[in-house]
Amino acid sequence: MELHLRAASDIRVEGSEIVPPAELAAEWSRVRTRLQNEVGEVEYRTWLRQLSLGGADGDEVTVLLPTRFLRDWVRSHYGDRLSALWQSENNRVRRVDIRVGQGVQPLAPSVAPPHSTAPADITALTDNAGVAIPSAVDGLDDKNEGRGDGIVLDPRYTFDTFVVGKPNEFAFACASRVADQPSSPGFNPLFLYGGVGLGKTHLMHAVAWKLQTSRRAGAPAVSVAYMSAEKFMYKFIAAIRNQSTIEFKDNLRSVDVLMIDDLQFLIGKDNTQEEFFHTFNALVDAGKQIVVSADKSPSDLSGLEDRLRTRLGCGMVADLHATTFELRISILEAKAAKASVSVPPRVLEFLAHKITSNIRELEGALNRLVAHSALFQRPITLETTQEVLHDILRAHDRRVTIEEIQRKVAEHYNIRLTDMASARRARNVARPRQVAMFLAKQLTSRSLPEIGRKFGNRDHTTVMHAVSRVSGLMEGDSAFAEDVELLRRMLES
Repeated sequence: MELHLRAASDIRVEGSEIVPPAELAAEWSRVRTRLQNEVGEVEYRTWLRQLSLGGADGDEVTVLLPTRFLRDWVRSHYGDRLSALWQSENNRVRRVDIRVGQGVQPLAPSVAPPHSTAPADITALTDNAGVAIPSAVDGLDDKNEGRGDGIVLDPRYTFDTFVVGKPNEFAFACASRVADQPSSPGFNPLFLYGGVGLGKTHLMHAVAWKLQTSRRAGAPAVSVAYMSAEKFMYKFIAAIRNQSTIEFKDNLRSVDVLMIDDLQFLIGKDNTQEEFFHTFNALVDAGKQIVVSADKSPSDLSGLEDRLRTRLGCGMVADLHATTFELRISILEAKAAKASVSVPPRVLEFLAHKITSNIRELEGALNRLVAHSALFQRPITLETTQEVLHDILRAHDRRVTIEEIQRKVAEHYNIRLTDMASARRARNVARPRQVAMFLAKQLTSRSLPEIGRKFGNRDHTTVMHAVSRVSGLMEGDSAFAEDVELLRRMLES
């Protein structure tokens, strides 16, 4: 059998289905059946039932999954086994490549039936299938896995799914204004900046979605070009190499909205900066909207030409701050609710306290918890959370101090930090103080006298009494014990 059935360049990862040759489809059906028998029904339904056949190129076969999350998981956990199984079916196959896209699934017993009990919550939390919208520019940012003549937008990234809080409300309001009224005075360009995983890309996708879906009946479609700065550079270099720079310029300057993600990538690329500067000027002068994101404000992007930084800062500059505890809780609650997953409030609080730097990592942690719960039919608890997320939590661990313990306990029980060292004996103050002393003894190497000094120069016997009292209460009161355990898990190193 000739294995060169379809060139990899002919495999579409979006749009119309592919009908592969019967021989390849038969091999694929047998591979899927064997894989299902090996991993079991539950694991197969959770991770592998959405695998579909893309095609073959030489000694490489391509299989497809609809989301990046599933692709990454299957690559790391089943990639080698897929290759081995296919080689046993056809020894000319050397590698199975797993990509994002949609192909054809064979009608074989290995495919889960429509009434499958596969946990929909996992799909809801991780679904990232791209949806194409018209564009004047071919291609887009690699991180969206898009190819072809359209922009691939993440269907999760809309204004409705963006959780708004104090750290991001201004950026959200600015993005909404641009989506409703592009090229408004004072809002062109719109420059969004902030750290990794704080929502810049989400807002940019939301703007594009709104522009595409809210136009009035009979009005012409809004042409949007969305790409990363890296993609912009590669396209510019390719245009130079192919002697098609005029076509490149005309395509970019014909759009209604140009969106460039991660502009900091252009630092040090002088020729690409020059081209972007001229494109920027041409679009703004023509009344077209530009939306840009970066990790720093225009004034802090050292390495960009001064004239470009000045133009970027002449419109609306909006930053997305690091998330607060309240915003992280809201994000987790929204994700869990959308997926129809019940997660105990104490688990959400624990995650929001422990994973503070990155929304993507926070969502990823929740995804993993849900997947583990579905696979092993175990409830989500504080104990399973610590077990399943041990690597993430270890990365966020640090040496705990008595001062931090006091601050966390005071925040948890809604008392003043100064009460930790005060002489007040009211129960609503004394009990949290005892808990803080107990945790200081459990989580630090400080001696009892040292701990006492941190709590208003109290005697070491007072600390001993607090430790004994809290231990006794934990044995007799499960709710209190869970409360202290939650604090300990948030603080422990």
